[in-house]
Order: sequence, then C-alpha cells, then structure tokens
Amino acid sequence: MDSPASTFNPNKRLKEEFVSNLKGASMMELFLLITTLSMLLFLRSVYSSTKKGPNSAEALSKKDDAIKAVVCKKNMGSYLAAATLDVLCIVFPAILCVTILADWTYINAVVMTLLVVFFILPRRSGFSVSQEEGARSLRTNISAYRVAMNFLTCVCILAVDFKIFPRRYAKTETYGTGLMDIGVGSFIVANALVSRQARGIAKMNLRNAISSTCPLIVLGFARIFFTSSVDYQVHVGEYGVHWNFFFTLAAVAILTSMINLPPSYCGILGWFILVVYEVSLLLGLNEYLISNERGHDIISQNKEGIFSIFGYWGMYLVCVQLGNYLFFGKPGDAVLRTNDWARIRVWIICLLFWLLTVFLDRHVERVSRRMCNLAYVTIVLAMNLQVFAVLTLADYVPGYKVAALIEFFDRNLLGSFLLANVLTGMVNLSMDTLSASPFVALAILVGYAYILSIAAAVAHFYGIRLKFW
Repeated sequence: MDSPASTFNPNKRLKEEFVSNLKGASMMELFLLITTLSMLLFLRSVYSSTKKGPNSAEALSKKDDAIKAVVCKKNMGSYLAAATLDVLCIVFPAILCVTILADWTYINAVVMTLLVVFFILPRRSGFSVSQEEGARSLRTNISAYRVAMNFLTCVCILAVDFKIFPRRYAKTETYGTGLMDIGVGSFIVANALVSRQARGIAKMNLRNAISSTCPLIVLGFARIFFTSSVDYQVHVGEYGVHWNFFFTLAAVAILTSMINLPPSYCGILGWFILVVYEVSLLLGLNEYLISNERGHDIISQNKEGIFSIFGYWGMYLVCVQLGNYLFFGKPGDAVLRTNDWARIRVWIICLLFWLLTVFLDRHVERVSRRMCNLAYVTIVLAMNLQVFAVLTLADYVPGYKVAALIEFFDRNLLGSFLLANVLTGMVNLSMDTLSASPFVALAILVGYAYILSIAAAVAHFYGIRLKFW
C-alpha cells in the first residue's frame, strides 16, 4: 500500500525524469532569446511616450501631471487595470516566446530589433537628457532589469513542468547552457549590483548578517519539510539532497559579512575566489561533484550546493564592484551616475563577458550551473548586463515611462518569488502537468502570471514590503 504522502504526487518519478539529463541550448539562441524578452519590456516602456513630439515640454508636463494624479488618487481599480494591461503587453508575449514560439527565436529577435529601431530613430533627433533626468532614468532601468530577471525566473519554474516548455531551456544536468540555469545566479547578481556594499554604505558584521538571514534559513528548512511531507519532486543533482536556493542566499550573505572591504576591492577578492575554485575543479573537484555517488555525511549528501557557494560568493563580490563602478559614485556617495556614463560601459563589459564565456567554455571548462564554475559566472553576468543594456536604449525615446508592473514587483522581489514557489507547488500537486495539452498549459501559465501580478499590485497598494536580504 502506498504511503499517504505518495498519494499527493503520484507522478513524482516521471516529473523528476522530465527535468533530468538535459543538455541546454546554444549560447547564440540564449543571446537572441534574452534580447527578444528585453525588447518586449523596452517597447512597453516607450510605446506610451508622448505623441506630441519628442521635444514637447507641454506634453511631458501633462503626462507627469496625469501620473501624479493617478498616484495621489491611489485607487485599487487603477492598480489592477495597470497590472492587467502590462500582463497583456509584456507577460503574455514573453510566455509565448519561451513556449509555442520558441522555435522562431531567431525570427522573433529580428522582428523585435526592427521594432526597437523604428521607435528610436524617428524620435532621437534633437533630444537630450539632463544629468538629473539621466540619474533618475538609470534608477528606473535598474529596477526594470531586476524585475525582468526575477519575473522570468518565476514564469520558468512552473513552465518547465509542462511539455510546452522546450527541454533545451530547462536546467542542464551537468554541463551546458539552459535558460533556467541563470535563475539563481541572476537573483544574486540583481541584488549585488544595487546592494548596500555596492553603494559603499554598509559594513555589516557577522552577528547582524546571521540575524538578517534567519528568515532565509527558516525558508530553507520549511522547503525541506514541505517537499518531504508531500513527496514533492526534487532533482537531487541540482543542489543535493537537502540543500536549496535559500541556503545559498544565506551562505553568501554571511560570508560577505565576514569581510569589510571597500567595494572597489570586492571584485579583486571575488575574482581570486573564482579562479582558485576553478583550479580546484580542474584538479579533480569537478569529478567529485558530478559523480552520482554520495556518502552518508552531510557534505557528500549536499556537495553541489555546498561547494557551489564559492562560485556564487565570488560572483556576488564581483558584482558589488561592478555595481559601484557602473552605477554609483565614490564610496558613500548616494547619487547614481548618469545613464550615458553607465550605458557605454555596460555594453562594453557585456560584450567582454560574452567573449570570455565563449573562451572559457571552449578552452577551460564548459559552463556548469551545477558547480557554478567560472564559465557559468561569466555567462550569468553577460546575460544580466545584456538585459540592462537593452533597457537603457529607452532613454533615446523622450517621454517614456516605466511599466506599472515594474513598480509593483520592485518592492517585493523575494516575496513574489516565494509566492511563485507556492503556486508552482499547488499546480503540480493538483494536476498532472505532463499530460496537459498546449492550450491548457498556456492558459495555466498566463493565469499563474496574472495572479502573481495582481498580488504584487495589491501589496504595492497597501505598502507591503517583504525583504530578507
């Protein structure tokens, strides 16, 4: 007789096999896919720009007044309407791009690029951005980038359980590049770039770090309890038997608190950690980590999660210095640098990271999210900076405004991710995702994304903010 827990998830083994032994997609396809998804957000930001002309101060003033009126009114209906519109304009097309339109990624990228050029060229002439406006738009673009990467991760963690989601976009088993491979890395990058350390205003001690990360540790143990209680599918090769995403975040925060380096030196330490870790992998640690053999001790049971901490910690430190260099002034200066200053450097550094990734992948060691090796760190940095670089192009279009959905999610990135995990678990336990038709899968994904968006809008309306890290 089956145990009571097993009845919660009768297809556990099939679902685990469905996300196992995958090889990923080509770097070129991922590059074009990320470009397409970024441009969707770009187009949503600029299509509502003023129709009175690029230099119409009157039009811009009226738009600002209208926005202020909506904010002052603070009507729940307007929040829900704004969230619904952005779901239709941004989220729904994005879901299509990673599901039923995935085989047309190259064509999608060309079409989106032409649309972006169409929006920029006619409106660029004679338009300039003041230093104050540049700093404000840079803040907006940073928020848009962070939300975009977080929301993409939220969509993919459920989409991967349906056959409509291409297997090449799912997490790779050992080596390779899948769209979902950048999820946890992107979360760390997005937080590090704008962290208090990057702004040069934080010197957190170990005691405070442990206190602030306690919620993450609790969430980590709660996830273990939940998955074991309902016999939920867990891919052991991802982090190990007991380890999970929340433990990794907590570990990175605690390790970072043990050093009080200026942001300009964090990158040096970060690269040192990454290089030493990569050398250790090449000297035989990688064979230990990719082996399916596990001992009974806690380290062997969770070897992937524990050893990958070094990669994620190095990534975090590198991003602290990058954030300080790209976006902020001297240590202690709270004023963001102008967008023109940042845009050029972001594009250059993004290109350098892509070139470095290709070199490392071909001549050192292939990209491996499982081990968080050096090539994985560089591709995560390349793809994250690529998203931000595309979004900065919106500054060439006068009168653009950030999508309402960006503002809603920006206040609750971790909270929305937690809700996404809960909803994903509910969907998986309430239906057989593997047998769902493409139409049913698409409907569930859109409904799921809509619920996340409405929840973010409601939380923003009531001023609710959930932040642990």
